[in-house]
Amino acid sequence: MHSNILAFPGFGCNRFLLSTPDPPPILRTMNFPVAMLHVPEYAHATLETAVDHVFAASALHVTPGQRVLVKPNLVNGRNARHSTSNPAVVKTVCGWLLDHGAHITVADSPAIGPASYVARNSGLAQALAPLGLSVVGLKKAVPLPLTQGGHIGISQNALEADRILNIPKLKVHGQMVMSCAVKNLFGCVVGFRKALAHNRLGHDRALFQAMLMDVSTALPQCHHLVDGIHAMHKNGPIDGELFPLNLLAACPDDIAVDTAIYSLLGLTPDQVPLWTEAISRNKPGAHLEALHFPLAHPSDFDPTGFTMAPDRELSFAPSRIISGRIRSLLKYLKKQ
Repeated sequence: MHSNILAFPGFGCNRFLLSTPDPPPILRTMNFPVAMLHVPEYAHATLETAVDHVFAASALHVTPGQRVLVKPNLVNGRNARHSTSNPAVVKTVCGWLLDHGAHITVADSPAIGPASYVARNSGLAQALAPLGLSVVGLKKAVPLPLTQGGHIGISQNALEADRILNIPKLKVHGQMVMSCAVKNLFGCVVGFRKALAHNRLGHDRALFQAMLMDVSTALPQCHHLVDGIHAMHKNGPIDGELFPLNLLAACPDDIAVDTAIYSLLGLTPDQVPLWTEAISRNKPGAHLEALHFPLAHPSDFDPTGFTMAPDRELSFAPSRIISGRIRSLLKYLKKQ
């Protein structure tokens, strides 16, 4: 451990983790490693050391030739340098994967605008260029049956990957309270179908959170690296402000790493729709008792001053969907 680079502040502090409802006995045998590190900056040397540590501690194993889909958060071209996964984190992850012999595709499917446009605005396209990588859009929608009825179009590119390395930006979310690992996988739904899902399911939060969990469950093996070094608070998922939480966290289970972060922020299951949904499905990662922390502990981070977003309606107005499709078309034609 390079103590001059990575720090573990807060030992002995009097904050504590909130308990979750008692898990069924069979779930008490589960043990998800949530590898957290205090990372104060996005400097390359710092990130290289941190990424290597959290991947090792969270038991990520990549074999040569494995096809890995790197899935950053490329939510929107507006405020992209703050609202998307930091380019330095994504670049460091890609470098780590290349060093381990993986075949990489970096892709997302923003609801509005092509992924390449958001990547340019965020600086990700420029960061990946020296590695010979570019950002592409997730395409080829395959109907995914939903547990509450209906279907949604999930990308065949994502379904056919050997592994997805999910890199969410830790953010508040005006509609779902928090956006982290589970929510970021919604980006595997192709293009405007996400906006349509908001319109079709947004009248009922229970239907929407069930759909998000269905998408997460349908995807192939994932590993998750949460960019919470500069998290977003006050407003989200696009127009918020940065908050220095100084957190990088890795885990093989999206629900487990989300649970750890919800607890770190002092939230309870009844406040977070996706946490409620995970508990209702008896997902083991939704219970703190099923997690262990091989590096830093959630109580070692200080969320004082982290502010949640005002609540907003889930449903998108039809005019917003239409205008979004027009903007996407204009951006596509501009590239031709």
